[in-house]
Amino acid sequence: MRDLVMIFFISPLFISLSVSSAKNSFKPKEPCKHIVLYYHDILFNGTDAANATSAAATNATKLGNFNFGMLVVFDDPMTKDNHLLSRPVARAQGFYFYDMKSTYTAWFAYTLIFNSTEYKGTLNIMGADLMMMETRDFSVVGGTGDFFMARGIATIHTDTFQGDYYFRLKMDIKLYECY
Repeated sequence: MRDLVMIFFISPLFISLSVSSAKNSFKPKEPCKHIVLYYHDILFNGTDAANATSAAATNATKLGNFNFGMLVVFDDPMTKDNHLLSRPVARAQGFYFYDMKSTYTAWFAYTLIFNSTEYKGTLNIMGADLMMMETRDFSVVGGTGDFFMARGIATIHTDTFQGDYYFRLKMDIKLYECY
């Protein structure tokens, strides 16, 4: 009987503690690292091999007018300001492909490779680029060196584009797990 009484008095205590801790468990925290960079992409158009930083690895299909199926591989400079000729602080190496027949969208997967006095290491980033939206979020899924096992969000904003051959993205990178 004594054990039964203990269960009736102690069980509600444990339940109330678990409920109260679940209510307050999510607290947005400040990023442990915050970096703003500009991504510059110059698509090879058949004549500018010296300046191109990306090239179509496959052609677009004939399924719609939005480059559906086109795969682009890139090695793009990353700068601290929006000037293409500024000294790069990192390189973005990876690919994107256009993945929708009815509007312009792409899916990106790339590694930022840092080799500067400020940072050394890599950040791995991937996500859907819904180009018609003003800002898009890509996931930071890992890293090495100064970014060992980093996790966070890279918020992308199209800073400028010039036809099909040049675009610049502003990347606001906020890391929430830093080791």
